Amino acid sequence: MAIIKKFRIKSFKKNKPLIKLEKISLSFGKRQILENINFDINKGEILGMLGPNGVGKSTIFNLITGLIKPNYGSIIIDGENVLNYPISERTTKFKIGYVPQYGGYFHDLTLMENLKAVSEILIKNKNDRNFKIEELVSKFELDPILNVQAKFLSGGQKKKLVIALALMGNPKVLLLDECFAALDVLTIKMLQELIVNLQTEKNISICICDHQARDLLSCVDVAIILSNCKIVAKGTPSELINDVKAKKAYFGDSFKFN
Repeated sequence: MAIIKKFRIKSFKKNKPLIKLEKISLSFGKRQILENINFDINKGEILGMLGPNGVGKSTIFNLITGLIKPNYGSIIIDGENVLNYPISERTTKFKIGYVPQYGGYFHDLTLMENLKAVSEILIKNKNDRNFKIEELVSKFELDPILNVQAKFLSGGQKKKLVIALALMGNPKVLLLDECFAALDVLTIKMLQELIVNLQTEKNISICICDHQARDLLSCVDVAIILSNCKIVAKGTPSELINDVKAKKAYFGDSFKFN
């Protein structure tokens, strides 16, 4: 398998956290979801989250965006505890872009109408809105499908649209939930290259969760493994696949990356 990412950001980024999760615990009734979770998303870094179904990966995104609150712990963005900020302020004040696993667009609007609708919410100046739309259309090569209703787009085209919508507000951090799910090999490679380009061109911090371990590890700098409500391992892709705890909790003994 070809490696998409040609470099891994390591030590020089470690002391510049953009988002910090500190002692996060969450339960739904008697069911414990997360227990004492601690990790950072560093500035300009691509971080991956891996783990079995139901381990809490998407829940962590919901905590960061404010859809739910933890039972205990702090979420610090740009040095400020954001637990009391509503979803709207977290996305605008703290510049968080979120790409959900499903949806994230207006089904009955055309691709261009989707871009215009979100731009009117996030960008006040009309000229700035038009410029940003043109920039995103060019970047994602959307010209041929501008007048197609979103519900008729292919899986890869929908994913491009939702990422473009998430970038409309010039986010500092982009959260991608199961972005490789149900996509063909060529579309996955296109998304991997797009993610790495966003990092190198815009210095955007990116956090990805997915079940496709090889696809995720091909484009991240570091990754964490979640199991039984906790982080059991963290490191670069090469470090993780040789980590005993990561093998036991997720990869197994037969997993090969290259």
